[in-house]
Amino acid sequence: MRAFGAVLASTLLASAFLASTVLLTGATPALADATWSPYPIAWTTCPDDPDNPGVPDGECGTLRVPLDWDRPHGPSIGLAVARHRATDPAHRVGVLMADAGGPGTSGAEIPLSPGYFGAEVEARFDVVGFDLRGTGNSSYIGCEIPDAAPDNEPADRARFEALRAYDRQVVTDCRARNLPVFDHADTAVNARDLDAVRRALGEDRISFHGASYGTLLGQQYAERYGDHVRAMVLDGVIDHSVDLEHFVGDRAAAVDELFGQFTAWCAATTTCALHGRDVLATWRQAQVAADAMPFPHNWLRDRVHQDMRIPDWDDVGRVIADTAAGTSPMRAEFVYNYTSIRLAVVCQDFDLRMPTFARYAAMHAEELRRSPIMRGSTIGHDEATACLGVAGPPANPPHRLNVSKAPRILLLSSRYDPATPYAWAVNAHRQAPANTTLLTYEGSGHGAYRRTPCTRAAVDGYLLTLKTPHHDFSCPA
Repeated sequence: MRAFGAVLASTLLASAFLASTVLLTGATPALADATWSPYPIAWTTCPDDPDNPGVPDGECGTLRVPLDWDRPHGPSIGLAVARHRATDPAHRVGVLMADAGGPGTSGAEIPLSPGYFGAEVEARFDVVGFDLRGTGNSSYIGCEIPDAAPDNEPADRARFEALRAYDRQVVTDCRARNLPVFDHADTAVNARDLDAVRRALGEDRISFHGASYGTLLGQQYAERYGDHVRAMVLDGVIDHSVDLEHFVGDRAAAVDELFGQFTAWCAATTTCALHGRDVLATWRQAQVAADAMPFPHNWLRDRVHQDMRIPDWDDVGRVIADTAAGTSPMRAEFVYNYTSIRLAVVCQDFDLRMPTFARYAAMHAEELRRSPIMRGSTIGHDEATACLGVAGPPANPPHRLNVSKAPRILLLSSRYDPATPYAWAVNAHRQAPANTTLLTYEGSGHGAYRRTPCTRAAVDGYLLTLKTPHHDFSCPA
């Protein structure tokens, strides 16, 4: 297993379709699910992992599920599952499933990493996680992506066609290396796997905590299996209803808003490397200097975006000051298989197709309009352009949220989140006002649950008691 701490940090701080009418409306699951039954999971002691010693009483196992849920008795694949039993079994509430998103992080490592949830939650829940298809020890999707990629901000039609040809070859090679799971890894499929885990555990209802991209797994599970949900927390909300312009543009606007928070912090903080200077002017100078350095395109924005997820304002100030002076090195970032698995997941969960340069140019113009300071969000732009090489419509098309069968769901978002914008949480809440409550963390960074005692207490109290206000509320920064 990959080290959970590094993977989770890169996700929470880094840190896509032709589905049936049944899924889109949240109606009764397809008959295929009912004709298949899981074998119980054979739990064993988890293998040693020197990078992640975890907890001594963690349990690991494998659940075999249909490769194609529409052919439930055809070929199957194995999902790595892990569990940490409630430490106070006499007062056990039930099972809490968790997913940290990515896509690409190992859900099976969450139960083996003590302290992710509050102590009382860990005392009263069996915490269970599984590696989604293509991640960790569940048919890991890994691709060889060439370093010499064309500029993914093409200035004309010829460069756009060169980028599209490159992306098409990358997707073709990646798919060939990772068949058959590559064609069966979108989030709607993962939601059916999640219910298979529930059934294998013998639970009628589960609680669920999803962070970042894991919030889409929770939403799609609640749409299809809402009557099997006891409680659900979605932290750093993905909006599955967004079109291309909002998928990219909302993130672009969010990073500019967050840069404003950095500017205000720097003006008030004497230890900021840019304190007393014109921050915007120095940032523009740094961007010009970065473009002339022999590093990958957009490396400076990538690094600042990563820092914003934490947020690490000290490092933002230092890297801008150093780069403007011509001395900033590029920092090596932790790498998991996000750049590979997004081709099989994100590109099938969202309609990011751009068949012409004119379509790309319109998207990019909107991105720049909404983000004049940061020149857009690298995560949104990179995901959209990476999907240029994916053929056909998305397998799991975006749609408005319909969780009418689910109980009250607690949505969390930081006010200034550069990866899953606050606007996405607000829009998801508007789509399901009858049974969602929005908790706003009035601060910065990606993910809210572990930020303050206020956010922890709100989430833990809801999971334990199912009590949460029907009105929206907030926690201070």
